[in-house]
Amino acid sequence: MAEEKRIWRVVPDTSVIIDGRLSSRVKSGEFRGAEVIIPEAVLSELEAQANKGRDIGFKGLEELSELRKLADRGEIQLQFSGVQPTVEEIRLSKEGRVDALIRSTAIEVGGLFLSEDRVQSLIAEAKGLEVEYMHPKVLDPSEFGPLKIERFFTEDTMSVHLKNAVSPMAKKGPIGNVRYVRIRDEPATSSELSSISKELIERARLDPESFIEMSSNGATVLQIRNMRIAIAHPPFSDDMEITTVRPTVVVDLEHYRLSDKLKERIVSQRGILIAGPPGAGKSTFAAGVARYLNDQGQVVKTMESPRDLQVPPEITQYSPLNGRMEDTADLLLLVRPDYTIYDEVRKTGDFLIFADMRLAGVGMIGVVHATRAVDAIQRLIGRVELGVIPQVVDTVIFIDKGEVAKVLVLAFTVKVPYGMIEQDLARPVITIADFETGKVEYEIYTYGEQVVVMPIGPSRESRKPAWRLAEEEIKNVVGKYASGPVEVEVTSDDSAIVKVRGEEMRKVIGKGGSVIDRIEKTLGLHIDVREMEAEAPKGERGRRHAAESRAPQPKARLSGVEEEVTTSSVHPLTEINKKHLILGAPELAGKDVEIFIEDEYLFSATVSRHGEVKLRVNSDLATDIMEAQGSGKLIEIRLI
Repeated sequence: MAEEKRIWRVVPDTSVIIDGRLSSRVKSGEFRGAEVIIPEAVLSELEAQANKGRDIGFKGLEELSELRKLADRGEIQLQFSGVQPTVEEIRLSKEGRVDALIRSTAIEVGGLFLSEDRVQSLIAEAKGLEVEYMHPKVLDPSEFGPLKIERFFTEDTMSVHLKNAVSPMAKKGPIGNVRYVRIRDEPATSSELSSISKELIERARLDPESFIEMSSNGATVLQIRNMRIAIAHPPFSDDMEITTVRPTVVVDLEHYRLSDKLKERIVSQRGILIAGPPGAGKSTFAAGVARYLNDQGQVVKTMESPRDLQVPPEITQYSPLNGRMEDTADLLLLVRPDYTIYDEVRKTGDFLIFADMRLAGVGMIGVVHATRAVDAIQRLIGRVELGVIPQVVDTVIFIDKGEVAKVLVLAFTVKVPYGMIEQDLARPVITIADFETGKVEYEIYTYGEQVVVMPIGPSRESRKPAWRLAEEEIKNVVGKYASGPVEVEVTSDDSAIVKVRGEEMRKVIGKGGSVIDRIEKTLGLHIDVREMEAEAPKGERGRRHAAESRAPQPKARLSGVEEEVTTSSVHPLTEINKKHLILGAPELAGKDVEIFIEDEYLFSATVSRHGEVKLRVNSDLATDIMEAQGSGKLIEIRLI
């Protein structure tokens, strides 16, 4: 009599169903003919995950559907057994309530218990079950083939945007000249996106260098090597969408041509905010700073969610511990790095963590979204006590179009705020100055119950005559390489800003910065090359010209012929309204001038095209002029 064929009885837990390897083992013949018993608790947990819009729930349900097909073909016997968990037990699944129900079902029906959960396996063995611990599937990176999403990328593609029933789009081009373009006419389909999504989640689970960053109701965030992927679907979004972002370049700090003075400031353990609009290159610059600090022998860590900064392996990248950046910060305070890069600082909690770590003595660099450099500082107001803001953040580096566009520094002092007169109004004031020129551009102080961020007007000090000569010399030297117009502004004794047309920037900078290095060496100055603002469109120029032609133009009649006045100085007409003291000098419209009281220099200004110089009526300068007029002194406006 032939020996009766043994029928296996297999009881999988949730992890095995989500993994999808049970159906593969049936197809390979290993479990063909087995009786597969699915605990009702497994089914309820997968249903709960799918109802929350989590991809692991749908993946598990797809495996159950595959097992049903195998049962219909007679390759296995499929049954469901056990009790369903309550809503409270599902809610407490992380505490092991659902796992306990699954083990109870396995004990009741007997057979081989399969699990990829190490803790679950050990407890099941202790309960006397026959257990097979299936090691989570991890493949060698060499075994991975190209992902479907990768076919949408080219070398200069920054991000790919796929949505059901919409043509695939992408952002392409270098930082500062990124274009949002259609990359395929045929719209993406639901089945195509589902296939791509499934492949991406599977890769994140199998690749040891990738992971699932977040999975919640209708949204999943993955980090697959250097790609950050956000998958959204209803109810979170109106339709299925996959957005994939990756860095296009890895840039060292030398690329930004920073002055030695700024590099020294960065290294000296400070509180720094790297600010800029989305897509400006903030994270690229932050990664460059991280690499520079690491090369300088500093211990550098990062706080990121998701972890996507491109940094060397010596720099450890931390994500939220237990889902909380506060816990990550607590750990970092024990590790005591020299510098921590916090990418990105957005919510109030982020700013409080940043401030706490900075006040504990850790050098901090935060990445912040802002459209102006000063806006990054204003985001601290109301979140951090005003008096400690300069101790938390003393430097703001503003990035625009992939370049360092501005650097602000903060300091704390006690003074009469700009625009106030009485000495008894002196109070604590935070000054915000341009790093290169030292010129104060804003003051922050309290006025009553309000916090005021006050822009500072023109300085009383005129520009140094030597700077004007230097500007002409710089223009002559740069003009040898640029055929178009050149604009020069000397910002300090050792630095200047040069603006040329966009198409000529490459010629002025040269390959690897060779030309600008030569120019800097010749002039003995640090040169910041920027793109000149594009000329207004023809129609706009016409409207502007028409508007200017309607403005009063000073004329003088000489021998019956009208000639433009070339007066070098005038005694202005004065007018006072609620807000301004107005000095009228239509003869000098559009000119740079100096204002004197009885031959004593007061300040410099540019006369508006309407022939006016306006001062706030409550400013020191306006008060000086009104007092001078009251005492009969002569006010004079002279051309510079």
